[in-house]
Amino acid sequence: MKGSRRRNENQLRIDPISCHAHGLCADLLPEMVTLDEWGYPILLGEAVPAPLLQHARRAAAACPSLALRLTRAEPTG
Repeated sequence: MKGSRRRNENQLRIDPISCHAHGLCADLLPEMVTLDEWGYPILLGEAVPAPLLQHARRAAAACPSLALRLTRAEPTG
């Protein structure tokens, strides 16, 4: 499709409804996740830098409530 391009970046997403504030994501990926005063995660950025990709995968896989997801960026147009 002319004019559209795909950004090759991975993004972290948190499903706030599924999250139970275990805090494991912040323990495994403190460069990108901090916790609010109630222990719920706050993403410090969505785009995952290449050096942190393995850590982001591990954090998403370890989430007990499956609330943290690592996805590919949507195509931009």
